[in-house]
Amino acid sequence: MVPYRTVLFVPGHKPAWVDKALSAGADCVVLDLEDSVPADLKEGARRTVADSIRAVRRAEPRVGLFVRVNPLDTRTTGADLEAVVVPGLTGVFAPKVGAATDVLRYDALLDHFEDRNGVSGLEYIVPVETIGAIQDAREIAQASPRVGAMIGPTAEHADIARAVGYRWTPEGEETLYLRSRVLLACREAGIHPLTGLWERLDDLAGLAAFAEHGRQLGFRGMVVIHPGHVPVVNDAFTPSAEDVAFHEGLVAAYERAAAEGSGAVRYRGVHIDKAHVDTAREWLAHARALPGGGGPAPADALGIDAPEGGH
Repeated sequence: MVPYRTVLFVPGHKPAWVDKALSAGADCVVLDLEDSVPADLKEGARRTVADSIRAVRRAEPRVGLFVRVNPLDTRTTGADLEAVVVPGLTGVFAPKVGAATDVLRYDALLDHFEDRNGVSGLEYIVPVETIGAIQDAREIAQASPRVGAMIGPTAEHADIARAVGYRWTPEGEETLYLRSRVLLACREAGIHPLTGLWERLDDLAGLAAFAEHGRQLGFRGMVVIHPGHVPVVNDAFTPSAEDVAFHEGLVAAYERAAAEGSGAVRYRGVHIDKAHVDTAREWLAHARALPGGGGPAPADALGIDAPEGGH
């Protein structure tokens, strides 16, 4: 999966809002057929979402386009997928997954409608919304090759808050354990780890701090619910030019030392060896995979020091 920095929700029955999402610079847009669409509008919303996918894809070939369908226990998931699995769709935001078997149930439906509608390669973003999903995060992450991302739960008022019973704080300590389980499951499975949303629409400073904390933990993107949050979150999950230069320089310093017969080198006052370089290379690969990802550092920013003696 593309390492989306921002995954922005748009009500499926409000196509004009899609343009606002794209203008905000969201890497990925989720067209919602679940909670934000009233029951009596869902049938029409399916057609609207399919039309939106086609229209957006003509104008924006690179943006991620997912649809949040209604959960399996509603028995309307198949009708949703029948309508919205059209060319241009990137994947399905699969709600209320409680166990790996739920992923396989989604697979059975998606296999059918991909084949029927001439679509292939669809992926899942799986939100962790139940206690069962927290307990089985590892199995869910590995349940299907379609699982491309999972979301560590943080919401103040959503299903997971009610299920666990935590009291939300801006610092997010009450969900640290929950998110950490999902993060480790994602890293082990090699899928994209996303952190949850920030519900306070006007508190951009709080959002920035929360997103930065998520990045420090190891998450690589975030779900957002308002276009005004997109630039803040994109910034938090985008490596700076200085960071790119540092990691490029670290790799170059080690490679130069290795060519001269040294297995370790002093770089900008830090001891580095192969483990540091492997980490830097992985970091750079992620940075380059981002929408608008970082390019190579300028030569004068490499900051290469001499090899350390005795190594």
